[in-house]
Amino acid sequence: MPFLRRNEIGWNERFRRCVYFFLRDELDGLLISEGLIKSYKAFKDSGEEYPFVEMRELKPRARIIGQEYAKHSHFILIFNEGTIPNTAKTYIRFFDSNKITKENLVNLAIFDLKELFNQKMRFFEDTAFPILLRELLKSDYAVIVQQDPTIKARYRYGLTHCHVRVDWPVSAAAEDLGKYLRYLSRDIYEKGEKVGELIQQKLYEYYGFHHTVGGRRTAALIAARYLARFHFISTVYICSSESRTLFRLAEQGISKYVLIKLSNNEIKELAQEVNMSETDFASSYLIDQTENYGVGIFLVSYEYNEHSTPPADGKIRELNPDYQWLNVDLQLLVPPPSRGDSRPVHISRVYS
Repeated sequence: MPFLRRNEIGWNERFRRCVYFFLRDELDGLLISEGLIKSYKAFKDSGEEYPFVEMRELKPRARIIGQEYAKHSHFILIFNEGTIPNTAKTYIRFFDSNKITKENLVNLAIFDLKELFNQKMRFFEDTAFPILLRELLKSDYAVIVQQDPTIKARYRYGLTHCHVRVDWPVSAAAEDLGKYLRYLSRDIYEKGEKVGELIQQKLYEYYGFHHTVGGRRTAALIAARYLARFHFISTVYICSSESRTLFRLAEQGISKYVLIKLSNNEIKELAQEVNMSETDFASSYLIDQTENYGVGIFLVSYEYNEHSTPPADGKIRELNPDYQWLNVDLQLLVPPPSRGDSRPVHISRVYS
C-alpha cells in the first residue's frame, strides 16, 4: 500500500493520524448503530423475524445468493485521512454540484431541510453531525467524510460530498492490484484473457466479496482500490441490505460486522468467562433479549496471506486461483456502541 507509515510522516501528520483514528472509532459506532441496530429494530417493530446471517456466509470466498431486504439499511461511506485531490474527479465523482450545501441538498431532494441544515452540522465536533450523517446515508451512491480544504483549521474533519459515484473500471482496479501483488508487470491481459478474468475475480476476494456481488459492494471495493493510490489512509464502509452486513475496508484489512443469535446456554457460558452475572452480561453485550436467545454484534476480521501480499523478492509470479487470499483472524462479540466500558469477547463461530 502506498500510504505512508507512521515513521515516514512528520509530527503534525502524526497528530492528524491520531485524530483520524479516534474519529474512525466514532464512525464505527455510528455506523453499527445505523446499519445493524436500527435495521434490527425496524424488523422487530414491524413484527418480522430479523434475517440473521448464517456463519457460512462469513467464510472467505463464500458465495451466497440472497435477496434485498427493504427494511435493512444500505449505504456507502468513504472516510479519508487527507483530502481527495481534484485529479481523482474522473473516477470519484465529487463536484461543486454534490457538495454538502443547503442548495445542493434541496436540488438533490435528499431530505426536507426546512430549518434543520446549517454548515456547522457537517463537522464531527458538532452535536448535530450524527443527525446529518444519518439523513445523508439514505441518499444514493456514496457519502464522503474528509478534511475540508476550504477550512483553515488544520485537522477538521467533516462531510464534504454526497451522491458520489465511483466510475473506475473493474479491469483497471484489478490491473492495479495485480501489479501491486506482482502477478502482472504491464497490463491486465498480458498473460491472456483467462488470467485477466481470474485477477478480476481475485480483486473481489481481496476485499472480502464474491465476484458475483452487486453494484454497491462493487463500487465500494473499486473506491477502496482507487484510494489506495494516495499517501493518506482511506476507509470505506458498506452496509448491504442483501448480506445484512456492515463491511469496513481499511489499511488494517477487512472487517465484517453482523448480528448473531446467542442461546441462553451460550450467554451463561460467556458471562462466566468474563466473570459477570448473566444480567450484567446481557446489559453490556446484547442489543436485545428474548425468552430463548439474545442478540449480539459479531465482528470477524480477516488477514492477508503470502498469496495476497507482495512477494519479498519483488519478482513476477504466477497466479493460482485455488489459493485462498483471506484468512479469518479475529472473531469477537462486540459490545454495543453505547457500552464503551466493555471489552470485546473472543467467540469462535465461523467454523463451528
